[in-house]
Amino acid sequence: MTDTLPYAEVIGDPIAHSKSPLIHNFWLKALDIEAEYRKTHVRAEGLAAYFLQRRADPDWLGCNVTIPHKIAVMDYTDDPGGVRTRIGAMNTIASETGGPLIGTNTDAGGFLQPLLRDKWKGQRAVLIGAGGAARAILFALSSLGVPDITIMVRDVAKGQALLDRAGVKGQVISLTDPLPACDLLVNSTSLGMVGQPVLDLDLTPLPAGATVYDIVYAPLETDLLKAACARGLKTLDGLEMLIGQAALAFDIFFDAQAPRELDAELRALLLAAD
Repeated sequence: MTDTLPYAEVIGDPIAHSKSPLIHNFWLKALDIEAEYRKTHVRAEGLAAYFLQRRADPDWLGCNVTIPHKIAVMDYTDDPGGVRTRIGAMNTIASETGGPLIGTNTDAGGFLQPLLRDKWKGQRAVLIGAGGAARAILFALSSLGVPDITIMVRDVAKGQALLDRAGVKGQVISLTDPLPACDLLVNSTSLGMVGQPVLDLDLTPLPAGATVYDIVYAPLETDLLKAACARGLKTLDGLEMLIGQAALAFDIFFDAQAPRELDAELRALLLAAD
């Protein structure tokens, strides 16, 4: 790879843990596309300078966005798809030379893919968190028509604001409250990630058929998923959403469909990189 190749990247703070470059570069190599995908550490106070610099780079195709910038980046993008109103967070920004930066969200679609694959038909969901990823996941759950959604957060007011903004009926409880019975439990926070506090929940209220979905992927098997496995519950790990949203972004950046038939090989590569 050379510095003259077209490239996309992922930005965040922290960013060292990101597996997105491994995923995108695996697909680029598989499809013999002359481009590359990088990761770049960008702090909140550096966002404006970052976009100013990148917009002047003709090789830059755009970026994915991770914690904690998914809401802040909306200030720097055009929004032809109405993502600000529908979801309230962006994780993918596409650049067209001489044109505007176009923001969208592939998190919602990436989150849904394994649920649709497994034909999930639950009625009750609990979503932990109220950040940028939670906004996309709440949108995804509402699009499935889930009638009973509970938000678990440290700040109950923030959780209620999330429900109100999305126009979704539900309830908000504190992270210190007992976990209610549900068919789907989703952790959308960084709790359980390497270097972050553990997400300590008593899963006893979950019925035998419940699914536990943790979007954290470093480590891949979080304490939450270990506890779910110990109870014999179905689990979905962070690579499910990560690969799903990456495939949608890959098409946007590189104008090619990700070779999803290679998912097993890609997962093995990602696991070996841990």
